[in-house]
Amino acid sequence: MSHLLYICPMSAHNEKPLEGAILEFLRYYGLEGKYNDMKVINAWKPVVGKMIANHTMDLYIQRKTLFVKLDSDALRNELSYNKSLLLLKLNEAAGKQIITDIVFR
Repeated sequence: MSHLLYICPMSAHNEKPLEGAILEFLRYYGLEGKYNDMKVINAWKPVVGKMIANHTMDLYIQRKTLFVKLDSDALRNELSYNKSLLLLKLNEAAGKQIITDIVFR
């Protein structure tokens, strides 16, 4: 038995790039902020590297501030000196400014 797949042709006014359609969907349902937050959180390991990521216990964003819980006081101190560079790199990796501050705990 053969299965036929019928693809309904779209008119030109309905065609959108997939990324644009997904972003529109997220905006409509009020999820764009959470999506942007996840872009920053997912960028953490590539930006800071495996060693620092392994010492990271928790990451979350609240009111444009990234909260980072670390298991090392020395690492917390070292990262606080590089906070402005981390802010720049994380926002750059996310594609736009999502966070304005980082708090290390």
